Amino acid sequence: MGRAPARSILGQRALERPTVLVVNQHSLSDAEDFTEGYRTLKLGKVVGEPTAGWIIYTWNQSLIDGTGFRLPRVKITASDGTDMERHPRPVDVEITRPIGETLTGRDSQLDAAVRELLNQLGKSAQH
Repeated sequence: MGRAPARSILGQRALERPTVLVVNQHSLSDAEDFTEGYRTLKLGKVVGEPTAGWIIYTWNQSLIDGTGFRLPRVKITASDGTDMERHPRPVDVEITRPIGETLTGRDSQLDAAVRELLNQLGKSAQH
């Protein structure tokens, strides 16, 4: 097969409209990789809080007594070759949700993302 970027093979292709990605400390595993791909492809701003920095591929391993555990097997690196494990993906617009905000029905990270998207749409309309 021919060569292609991993993000494209996984179906994470660029859209033809402005986009914003919302992440926070609860974004882990493939969210780390997705955020890295989103930033590398320059698809838009990343809003919220840095990701958790937890990404390593593991496989199930069974012991003789039937106990199972996950064994790390693949190290994941960023597009520049640096290790992504324990290195959270940064954000462009940092917004920390206040404690208890979920009980109010508001989401300050989503509000900031919408503001950023509207700002992008305004700039594209001027061109």
